[in-house]
Amino acid sequence: MEDGGIAFTAANHSLTVAFATLGCKTNQFETAAMQQQVVDAGYQVVPFAAGADLVVVNTCTVTSATDSQSRNLIRRARRLNPASRVVVTGCYAQVDPQTLAAIPGVSVVIGNQEKGRLLDFLKTDPPAKAVAVSDSRSAGGHSLSAVSSFAGRSRAFVQVQNGCDAFCTYCIIPYARGPSRSVTAEEVLSQVQTLVKKGFNEVVLTGIHVGGYGKDLSPSIDLIDLTQRIAQQTKVRRVRLGSIEPMEIPDRLVELVADSQVVCPHFHVPLQSGDNQVLQRMGRNYDSEMFRERIMAIHRSIPDVGIGLDMITGFPGESEAEFNNSLALIDSLPISYLHVFPYSRRPGTPAAEFPDQVPGAVSRSRAERLRRLAATKQEQFARRFVGSNLELIVEGQVESGHFKGVARNYLSVSFRGDDDLRGQLVWVKVTGFERGGLVGELVSS
Repeated sequence: MEDGGIAFTAANHSLTVAFATLGCKTNQFETAAMQQQVVDAGYQVVPFAAGADLVVVNTCTVTSATDSQSRNLIRRARRLNPASRVVVTGCYAQVDPQTLAAIPGVSVVIGNQEKGRLLDFLKTDPPAKAVAVSDSRSAGGHSLSAVSSFAGRSRAFVQVQNGCDAFCTYCIIPYARGPSRSVTAEEVLSQVQTLVKKGFNEVVLTGIHVGGYGKDLSPSIDLIDLTQRIAQQTKVRRVRLGSIEPMEIPDRLVELVADSQVVCPHFHVPLQSGDNQVLQRMGRNYDSEMFRERIMAIHRSIPDVGIGLDMITGFPGESEAEFNNSLALIDSLPISYLHVFPYSRRPGTPAAEFPDQVPGAVSRSRAERLRRLAATKQEQFARRFVGSNLELIVEGQVESGHFKGVARNYLSVSFRGDDDLRGQLVWVKVTGFERGGLVGELVSS
């Protein structure tokens, strides 16, 4: 296997390292954990475009597009620095390590379970193993990596859970991430307290199946118990919940969010399809009527809540009538944004073998129709807040002198400000809707 010929030992503190991350917030959290490992060992983190000595590509395999992006990042790393060593990890590495190991320049491929031992794979040259990927489904327990910084981010992620046992027919993630495993509440609380001391005003609770949190712990607890403890026992200003399945949003959770000054009024809920027959083929254990009831119940309790949905278009067998049922359901719901994905055939999943695979052009066309509807819904929701004062956490500069901040209900607002506002909580008066987004004026910080 081609290799850069550089000995990557912890003692060699002059080496540079860059990270490239694709996919979910869980991957982003794990990149931060790996980055902390190498920084503590003395490596210097540089931008990907700088052509680092060591490049770590944390891959995603949710769709064929993310597979392709992962391969392109690996090849680009070698073009930027032909002597670099490339380490590949993440979900694509977990399910198809040999394909990635065969790409010229890849030194080692490690699985998701091996991310916590990244430094072990940098100690020898060439590495002792070209591929080190353990069986994800045999993974047991889950400890929280200690992370105290998130480079370039104003909001911190806390991984409270990993893995999934749902096995939806289209999804490869249970095979890539293994069974559901929860982090103890004590570890989560300790991590949040560390991040608060580091100056983070908001933490986002992440995982693969966040709504299933705590069922595997003894004694078992749930996401509501954990969230209440974070709000009551730490000084964090804002807690944001990750994606939660519709059947795992009971009235008790909605009431917690409605009554809390800490938990953000924002729900991200995977719908995937608005047609009952498609949902059944997907292996989703709810129907469109149940989904509608849950969303409307949330909205009744929290009128200004931000609600985002995930949607898949072109699932095998999806007819035009079934897709139109999705359009109609979305149009009827008080949502603020959509994430839309054309169906991607994942080898090893049941849906990959289903008959009546929908042509890619049809899937993409339907996705575009949903995105146009989503843009309308997003604007309608955002315009409701023109004239209001919103508390934002400042994320970064969008252009010279203009910054973007995120409200508690996940609305994004741009405003004129100074660089020292990054990561701070500020109040902004929303003055209008321009170029697809809200704009405002700084009131106070």
